[in-house]
Amino acid sequence: MWAQQLQKNHSVTIVMSCAIVGLSRCAYYYQPKFQDDSVIISVLNTVTDRHLRWGFPKCFNRIRKLGYQWNHKRVYRVYCELKLNLRVKRKKRIPPRYPERLLVPNKQGECWSMD
Repeated sequence: MWAQQLQKNHSVTIVMSCAIVGLSRCAYYYQPKFQDDSVIISVLNTVTDRHLRWGFPKCFNRIRKLGYQWNHKRVYRVYCELKLNLRVKRKKRIPPRYPERLLVPNKQGECWSMD
């Protein structure tokens, strides 16, 4: 902004105005891109409406198969903004088994059959 004012008011070149202000020429020409994620939101909603329990990898692979070439980081950011990230279900631990002692026969010669 200051570089543009210098250039207009004092008829200085872009290189000189950027040097005076302390700005690189890349920053002078930079135009920010405003990302419109509405298309990603609609595609994610259609995929997750059909498959409720799918996690991010399956949804992302389905989006890729549909022909969209979005970056996975961008899709994951939108996925988390929509609060679609599922919690990880851990394995349930089996309680420890405490073995009991075997019964001892009461008399000598007494035994049990296997069946």
